[in-house]
Amino acid sequence: MAVPAFVRLAAHPVRWELLGALARGDYRVRELVERLDQPQSLVSYHLRLLRDAGLVTSTRSSFDGRDSYYHLDLDRCAAALAGSAAALHPALCPPPSATVAPPRHVAVLFICTGNSARSPIAETLLRHHGDGSFTANSAGTRPRDRLHPHAVRVLRDAVGIDVSHQRPRHLDALAGHRFDHVITLCDRAREAGPGSVSAVRRAHWSVPDPATAADGYRAFRRTAADIDSRIRHLLPVLVATDSSEVPP
Repeated sequence: MAVPAFVRLAAHPVRWELLGALARGDYRVRELVERLDQPQSLVSYHLRLLRDAGLVTSTRSSFDGRDSYYHLDLDRCAAALAGSAAALHPALCPPPSATVAPPRHVAVLFICTGNSARSPIAETLLRHHGDGSFTANSAGTRPRDRLHPHAVRVLRDAVGIDVSHQRPRHLDALAGHRFDHVITLCDRAREAGPGSVSAVRRAHWSVPDPATAADGYRAFRRTAADIDSRIRHLLPVLVATDSSEVPP
């Protein structure tokens, strides 16, 4: 019986550590080198193998174009894991996920620069998928005057929610607030610094700004789909969150 490709890939200790790190958020190579305490040439080599397998993608930083962020495709990983288990024995196919009651008062903050597209989309989708179980907020480091019309439209089209009344908010308005999870969706916002909000956990999702794309509304649909996938994978993490933890 042939060993499944995913098992061969994931079995290497360095690649397994890379998968584990990228499962928590998007990182640059130098950050992965620091986390794994391995030479950059070795980390880059194993990242290339994961990219060739379609498990990892990279995007240029929208803040510093000389840098790239690496992102793990969790949907592909889930399919590969399920296929590997089924190859060993059909009884090992994962059962449908059971509904678990989330803890109370888990607060999440999404940050981008303008708070006009990516972060309000994430805030709205978390409220939608979380069915009111979590406290979702968004803010910007340099907020615009209003939400982008395409962001309003894509949320109405995708989940039937009207956010046209919502206005961008400055991150400073949340100074002193404590969040269980703070997630940046904008490379500029992430690389500019953490701001004045307190967080138990921080993560970064490197999501390109759809407002800069040439194809208009289609870019917003791609962005909403990307964020929606990330939100679905975030939900089990939020369920497991112990909001009694204190920031490190």
